[in-house]
Amino acid sequence: MKLIRSVSAVVMLAMLSFSVAAETRLGLIDMRAALFSSKAAQSFSDKMVAEFKEQDLEVRAVSEAARKLELRLQNDAAIMSDSERAKLSADLEEKAQEFRYLKTKLDKALAEKRQEFLELSRPNLDMVIADLVAQEKLDVIMPREAALYADPKLDYTQKIIDMLDALK
Repeated sequence: MKLIRSVSAVVMLAMLSFSVAAETRLGLIDMRAALFSSKAAQSFSDKMVAEFKEQDLEVRAVSEAARKLELRLQNDAAIMSDSERAKLSADLEEKAQEFRYLKTKLDKALAEKRQEFLELSRPNLDMVIADLVAQEKLDVIMPREAALYADPKLDYTQKIIDMLDALK
């Protein structure tokens, strides 16, 4: 991220320092927002929620079971025998491990699906950016995050989202 900002700053300084006969037209895009705010991303998100609903419910159930065991251990520890307390502690640790395993597995599956979506969406995004450059006669497109300050009219993120939504 620092590298992108550094390179962007150097590019911007270079553009400002050279006398250019024609005005350089610059555009900024928040690539993540453009991809994940499109209708295709919303549809993808809805499919992911449906696809991983069972795993999510299982993670939540294990979390709730662990919470109940922890609460019981806190509230009843004083009146339990040492063996009961030890068994309850072992059960709690087992539930905590199960939760971590299931949560990690779910997070990994979700990350893989998001990456798959990004890879499938990239060609459309590249095409839409090329169309935007041609329509707006832009010389440079930069990530919005690279700019310390920018006039809002330089931000083409919403236009990119609209163009992505118009595809298909």
